Amino acid sequence: MKGGSNVAPVIIKKKKVVAGDGHHGGAWKVAYADFVTAMMAFFMLMWLLNATTEKQRKGIADYFSPTIAVNRVSGGGDGSLGGTSVFSENTLPKVGTGATSLHPTRDVAARGAITAPDSGAGKADMAKLEEALLGRGGESVLEENDLRHVELRLTDEGVTIEIFDLPDAPLFTDGNRTTPLLQALARGIAAAANAVENQIAVDAHTRSVPLVRSENPVWTDSATRAGVLRDLLTGAGLDEARFDRTTAHADREPVSANPMSERNNRLEVVFLRP
Repeated sequence: MKGGSNVAPVIIKKKKVVAGDGHHGGAWKVAYADFVTAMMAFFMLMWLLNATTEKQRKGIADYFSPTIAVNRVSGGGDGSLGGTSVFSENTLPKVGTGATSLHPTRDVAARGAITAPDSGAGKADMAKLEEALLGRGGESVLEENDLRHVELRLTDEGVTIEIFDLPDAPLFTDGNRTTPLLQALARGIAAAANAVENQIAVDAHTRSVPLVRSENPVWTDSATRAGVLRDLLTGAGLDEARFDRTTAHADREPVSANPMSERNNRLEVVFLRP
């Protein structure tokens, strides 16, 4: 700059701007939204647990974690996947050589392969028994309070009606003496059995007893209870010729994690597949 000039010097200032200064940008909003969403999901879960029954909760759990039963007669296909996709039918396991339960081949039919649990005949029997026993199509043969002790399911053997103890309502008292509850359940099952013509099997299960006892009565109790239920069913009008077997399982197949739980005391009436 020349000396003696009256022009003021120009000064340029550079200000460094830091991003996110003050409130750290919008990241906190995303974190807060995730937190609120998680809390909403948690409270919805708590509400569902309180507003649904045990059967409904089991149905929801099975929906999100489905299981696939493997048939005892199983094998490969007549080529890659037997010419079909593994998701093309309701039953995923293959039966025999390139066949499924919905479309069996001649080789499978000749061998007499076992049908899958969800076959049409089994579903039809299940629907008839549900309609008669639970009153799905009209009046139920059981009181609403008694239905707490009843569970129906479709298995490889056929349709199973399971009746079981609850902590405040046992099926037997003083050893193997029947209660009015069991007698009412037997009358209802006998009435519902008229809806189908299947042969019947009776299975009995008991809970474990403390090992300090000198004798373990679980085998004797389960055998006696299976016979008692058969006698109750025949006494209620069920034809004795329809019974195929009675089986005592003792405490070998508990359904509860606690082997001494009352829930393990149960009787099963199985309507066998033809």
